[in-house]
Amino acid sequence: MFLFAQAPWYAYLMWFVVLGALIACNELARINKWVALSLFLVLPVVLTIFVWPNTAGEGASTGTWFHWVKVYSALAGCLGFLALRFIKGAAANKWVLMFPPFILAVNILEAVIRDFQVGAMEVDGMVDGVWMISGPWNWMNGVAGLINIITISGWLGIRLSRDSRKDMVWPDMIWPWIIAYDLWNFAYVYNCVGDHAFYAGAALLVSCTIPAFFIKRGSWLQARAQTLAFWMMFTMAVPSFVSDSMFSVESSNNPVALFTVSALALAANVGVLIYHSYRIVRGRLNPLRDEVYVGFPAYEKAAAENAEPQYKPE
Repeated sequence: MFLFAQAPWYAYLMWFVVLGALIACNELARINKWVALSLFLVLPVVLTIFVWPNTAGEGASTGTWFHWVKVYSALAGCLGFLALRFIKGAAANKWVLMFPPFILAVNILEAVIRDFQVGAMEVDGMVDGVWMISGPWNWMNGVAGLINIITISGWLGIRLSRDSRKDMVWPDMIWPWIIAYDLWNFAYVYNCVGDHAFYAGAALLVSCTIPAFFIKRGSWLQARAQTLAFWMMFTMAVPSFVSDSMFSVESSNNPVALFTVSALALAANVGVLIYHSYRIVRGRLNPLRDEVYVGFPAYEKAAAENAEPQYKPE
């Protein structure tokens, strides 16, 4: 196999089970704020006290500082977005609206730093329980991640859905950017946590992209945070699932595959950067203030289906 080692049929079946479970959990969290608080506040507290110290302690594949930081940063994103959605007046405050792009950029930057760290390794080998191969792909994908951060725009146009769920909708986060992010993030997981990429790379990314495209248009970041939080909580509790179970699928550790996925990620993000820059120059826009993709079909559809943004620039 090109990307992964040969896997049994039931591993591919489990891939779809994981995908379906993550989408279902995301929909469960959308029911109302009380369900979401139970899932992203009460449940993690219980897991932190009674489960994770035993399952994700020293020596476990998810017992590294990175996994602990990742699970809590994902949960912080979920809780922050809940505050933006349900605290009266929060979505009308520009400083609150800066939280979504800030935590998104920080999460991307964490991964970029990790890619550069692996790229700087002098000898390939086991790092935090995962075999890593250093190469130009790490530097290529790190650059792709930095471009992904640069092309984040339009957060002052974030709005809430008209229904009682009050989903956080970001119209300016159009599908080309999301696809470029997905390619970059898959390449990052494949480069740095290769043996987890079958689920944590592919299934996890698809699980938030499908809802944003077909269930609640424009809600990608909300779905991304929630599915990531669910996945991290699960793998912290059951680390053997991705590393040492009948369903685990190892990376092929093929340098050609590593180079290919990072090259695709870099090409996609450069393409988005070129188009992003073109729209900024043509419209004489300030990407730190203005929505860049007004008039783009995906923007107009997401905007039309939801309320107007509550923040009004002076």
